[in-house]
Amino acid sequence: MTRKAFTIEEANAKLPQLDDALQRIEVKKGAVRYHDQQLQILDALWGQAVTRSTNPDRDAFDQHRRRVNDLIIDIKRIVAEEIIAEGIRFPVGGLEHGLLDFPTTYQGRWVLLCWQRGEPQVAYWHELHAGYAGRQEITAEHVIAMGKEDDPATVDDSALDF
Repeated sequence: MTRKAFTIEEANAKLPQLDDALQRIEVKKGAVRYHDQQLQILDALWGQAVTRSTNPDRDAFDQHRRRVNDLIIDIKRIVAEEIIAEGIRFPVGGLEHGLLDFPTTYQGRWVLLCWQRGEPQVAYWHELHAGYAGRQEITAEHVIAMGKEDDPATVDDSALDF
């Protein structure tokens, strides 16, 4: 399977839509926390009795539970359709910290352009398994070469885990 190798310019062009998607995810995560807190309160008040049909808070409990499920489905849809489907990936902890990785090629191998929400542009890259701690600044040489000099179809992608 041939993978998309992003140029730095292509990655930067996607940042506004990705920032929007991450913002919507954050709003939904906040709503999940709210509804989860309400569920915890009802559970503390009633225990298992909250699910009985005669419980006065059962409807509220069911509504909060449905809302949590719906929000989680929404988050998964945004991630799948607006991020993963674009060939972009979340590194470990990426969803929690607003980190995204764009696969690219450099000197005959796959590497990752790395962006964290709040940064004005993609300014770092790292080896596939180096992670955030292994981020290196993008230089003029990288801008010229990354995603441009290598044909992704000829670069060994057996090390890619996405």
